[in-house]
Amino acid sequence: MQVTVKANFNKQTKDSKKELIQFYVKGEDEKKQELSQMTREVVELQIEGVEEKLTCEFSKTTKDGKKTTLEFIVKGDTSAEQSFNFYKKAGSDVTLSIVESQMSIDEFNETHEGIEYKVEKDGSVKVEDGQLTLEEYQEEDEKTDPENVH
Repeated sequence: MQVTVKANFNKQTKDSKKELIQFYVKGEDEKKQELSQMTREVVELQIEGVEEKLTCEFSKTTKDGKKTTLEFIVKGDTSAEQSFNFYKKAGSDVTLSIVESQMSIDEFNETHEGIEYKVEKDGSVKVEDGQLTLEEYQEEDEKTDPENVH
């Protein structure tokens, strides 16, 4: 199932466990049945003009007299580059595509050990001290097992 809506990318908040993103939908797009049918499912979000997609839980839909609010929970293992390019659109009107994922809620909620990183002001990513980058890991792996050359 897939739905495309015109929305305002209202906000993005992040804590140590998850990221929450929120969109406001107004007008005819509020009435799309797919929005309520996909709530509580794992979905992929894509914003027109942004190459990256975000996999997240479609947490809830809230309606009031002026708008419909869509809330999504993004897992902490989303890459910094994906998040950065996506969140540059925060605060603006966007065309949002929501596509139902093949992943179950249980699979989505499984904890994965990720890496600690910091996004610099210029948009580059710095891996925190004490953690190996992929290149460093491959070099270490080759030293310990010379037959395992990538």
